[in-house]
Amino acid sequence: MSTRSFDRSSASAPSATSEPARWLALGAIAGPVLFTVAWLLLGFVSPGFTIWGVVIAPYSPISAGISGLGLGVTAPYLNAAFVLLGLLLLAGVAGIYWAMNDVNSAGRWAITVLLGLSALGAAMDGIFTLESLFLHLIGFTLATGTPVVSFLVTGLLLRRSPRWGRLAKWLLLASPLTLALFVLYFVTFSPTAEGATTGVAGLTERILVTEVFVWFVALGWTAFRARTAGEINARA
Repeated sequence: MSTRSFDRSSASAPSATSEPARWLALGAIAGPVLFTVAWLLLGFVSPGFTIWGVVIAPYSPISAGISGLGLGVTAPYLNAAFVLLGLLLLAGVAGIYWAMNDVNSAGRWAITVLLGLSALGAAMDGIFTLESLFLHLIGFTLATGTPVVSFLVTGLLLRRSPRWGRLAKWLLLASPLTLALFVLYFVTFSPTAEGATTGVAGLTERILVTEVFVWFVALGWTAFRARTAGEINARA
């Protein structure tokens, strides 16, 4: 093989990712999985909750949002799960950053900051419960609303990457889908205590949150599968 052809093939191949970075990327998988298990289990055992002096019982996952579990007897567990979700997502985003080593520095930082907003929002919702409605909604918007932009920007910046190109195309579709689900949730959401007992806001919220999680899991898995320098040298 000539030196020129070797240089061309090396330039087209994704760079190596460090082993610690690969494991950090698993945070983008572990966080969503653990949080989903948490709200599923707590939803079964919750007897309901009280907000602004109004008792919401029994707890309904159809009408009541996930954050309703952050009040009452299940509060310590769900709020801890929110904070843990934020921390694990942040670790996952860091791992994703290091796996994007075939993307220019400005693009990597833009993607990292935008994806990191979802981690920040998740942690905020564990600190500020529904009783701090304004701050809680800011956290919710950061967690599930900013992916409309972050998925779009990530898809655009990664669409020509050998490693990320296929997922990038899906992320370009995920952006408008997330927007549609985000709007649907707020159409069905009523910011009152009575709103937690009627309607389908609990269901639409869970669909939105799960959809956003799917793409973080896909990003984390793609980053985890990136080859390390040792693996590349072993196959050379």
